[in-house]
Amino acid sequence: MQAHVSIILPVHNAEPWLDECLRSVLQQDFEGTMELSVFNDASKDKSGAIIEKWRVKLEDSGVHVIIGGHDSLSPRGVGYSKNQAVAQSSGSYLCFLDSIIGCRVRRDPPNSTERYTRWINQLTPEQLLTQGVPEDLLFFYEHLRKGGGVVRVDQSLLLYRYHPRAATHSVLETTIWTHRVRFLEEQALPRWAAFTIWNAGKQGRRLYRSLTAASQRKVVAFCDFCACPQVVAFCDVDENKIRKGFYCHEDSQERPKPRIPILHFRAARPPFVICVKLDLTGGAFEDNLRSLHLQEGQDFLHFS
Repeated sequence: MQAHVSIILPVHNAEPWLDECLRSVLQQDFEGTMELSVFNDASKDKSGAIIEKWRVKLEDSGVHVIIGGHDSLSPRGVGYSKNQAVAQSSGSYLCFLDSIIGCRVRRDPPNSTERYTRWINQLTPEQLLTQGVPEDLLFFYEHLRKGGGVVRVDQSLLLYRYHPRAATHSVLETTIWTHRVRFLEEQALPRWAAFTIWNAGKQGRRLYRSLTAASQRKVVAFCDFCACPQVVAFCDVDENKIRKGFYCHEDSQERPKPRIPILHFRAARPPFVICVKLDLTGGAFEDNLRSLHLQEGQDFLHFS
């Protein structure tokens, strides 16, 4: 019989945490039919034996268990393992038992990545779209491209484990950055004829350099002093940057190299792409943003 929900579980050398993980499946209070689809990606520890042990307990409780995998010398990766687990499943809905986040989370250890955990737990339903979540980024983006929606569950439903061997650490930061910039240009920037990058520092300049030439030409703001359009790539609150007055794009092939003006944020107009990390200024940045009475998604997007 086809299951209502398939729980998708990729496994690679998960012995220290697998008992707790599979116990959580057994303890679910979902009332529909449920199956667990496991793909063991060349584990060299006791993961396979633990899975077989729990198969009996789970099936005795009414959870059908499907186990796939391979014993090659090297793992093929979490993406491959998820795809294989999905392919062998039968459910109408998929529940990924890893780190796709749409709810509040608890961290283990509790004090790991405190700022990141606080950010996840404070996201509103609207911010799931405007800020996104980095876990399983390509899956999330493709879901949105196909017209899918997102729902925020304001309960702590996930114990999000942090450890040095997590697959997250194997993904290059530059790879994540490239995908995020391309998605920004594909989904958000076409809605805006012009925009201002909020942050004349490292992250703002990096975003500007990463944009295509067409997107760079959209970096236009309107000066409140004269209400006329200016080529203003950045706004900031840092008086030193504003006093300097410009950012020189050294990597540009143009001659002379572009010198891009920097305004005080109150002298610029939305929409903004904000490249300021939240929760680092003691609330000063958040107060400045609130003072402008902007609407997230329409007047500004976070890219930090």
